[in-house]
Amino acid sequence: MCGMKKICGFAMFWIAVGMAIMLFLEATWIAIMIIFALLICGYNLFCG
Repeated sequence: MCGMKKICGFAMFWIAVGMAIMLFLEATWIAIMIIFALLICGYNLFCG
């Protein structure tokens, strides 16, 4: 089960990176909130 948490965390982290790149094209508050949520969840799952 620990491996699956790391994979999910890794995926969430890179989704958040992709969304951060999206901000250069169109900035919305919802996208910013999703980015922070995914970064926090991804970090906790991958490193925790």
